[in-house]
Amino acid sequence: MWKTINQEISQAIHYDFKHTHKRQLQNTSTDKLFHLSDGKHNYLVKVGQKHELERFEAQAQGLKQLTQNSVFMVPDCIITGANIEYAFIVLEWLTFDELPHTHWSTMGEHLAMLHQKHQQAMFGFDTDNYLSSTLQPNQWHKKWDVFFAEERIGWQLQLLAEKDIVLSDPEQLINLVKETLHNHHVLPSLLHGDFWRGNLGFVNNIPTLFDPACYYGDREVDIAMSELYAPLPEDFYDTYKHHYPLAQGYEQRKLVYQLYPVLNNANIFAGHYLNQAKEHVDKLINLLD
Repeated sequence: MWKTINQEISQAIHYDFKHTHKRQLQNTSTDKLFHLSDGKHNYLVKVGQKHELERFEAQAQGLKQLTQNSVFMVPDCIITGANIEYAFIVLEWLTFDELPHTHWSTMGEHLAMLHQKHQQAMFGFDTDNYLSSTLQPNQWHKKWDVFFAEERIGWQLQLLAEKDIVLSDPEQLINLVKETLHNHHVLPSLLHGDFWRGNLGFVNNIPTLFDPACYYGDREVDIAMSELYAPLPEDFYDTYKHHYPLAQGYEQRKLVYQLYPVLNNANIFAGHYLNQAKEHVDKLINLLD
């Protein structure tokens, strides 16, 4: 595999690359992560099973979209590929600043700038992609309430149902989501899609994003996801809202938007995440029904 990766990198950078250093990195995903270097060039290499190539290619497309549409630092994708057994993606190696950091207001300003671009008229994306390891359908829709209810919540409930897990009446919950979002005026923004503390950082004080799950949707989805498990410092939210104030009713919609990553974690990890998902669904129904 490493011979193939060296050859693919060499072709991509037009330089005879042969690694002299390979170090496996700790991580929480199913991918194996490596720091690869020849002493001059440094790369982050993610390795998965061969069928994961589609997911790596979708990640590369998301990184390209963020690079083209934002002022964030985004790692370049050098190459994606596969051999007979494994798939891989090779990314630019970034050395992140140590936290805690003092430039969270710049992070908020950069995200507001990304969200203020409304060049797409519909909700969705050109291709399906992935939230973590879960397929994320992105069929284009004219109506945001329909898109989020069906392509996000309905899809996650279907995946749970295939495992014989039912948290509530799916039709009731999907209709509740549609009703909650129906009168909310949304202009499509390009979203990071998996915007939480684990997928962002700073490189030489420059706000940096990686591991996207991009699509065009309500910008509040990124904000809601950032508040779910490890909220960002107040400087981030204050600056974002200064540049792009949130619409009235966000606190209610936040619970709807946070249901998506909660359900996704339940699908991937089960265990106590199933209990969290059940509690979140019950809270949502009691509050909105």
